[in-house]
Amino acid sequence: MCRLKQALYGLKQAPYALYTGIGNYLTGLGFTKIEVDANLYHIFVEAKLFIILLYVDDLILTGDEKRVKSCKVVLAREFKMKDLVLMHYFLGMEV
Repeated sequence: MCRLKQALYGLKQAPYALYTGIGNYLTGLGFTKIEVDANLYHIFVEAKLFIILLYVDDLILTGDEKRVKSCKVVLAREFKMKDLVLMHYFLGMEV
């Protein structure tokens, strides 16, 4: 799990700008947005599924461990991020 740090907080258009910016960047990397959830992106790399879920200002990455690490590096080049390492709880549920 990674937490994004943006200078957009407090602006009325901040959520839209954040989601649009990240969405455009992810689709530029080859990710596809799932139709049923506008915040869920996926890509198949070497026949392995990799998923990114946007939730408010958090990114949840799941897939091959090597791919997760490389994706964190790529995303950190474009966005200010804080790596929260492994996720233990999500929406009050233990993972």
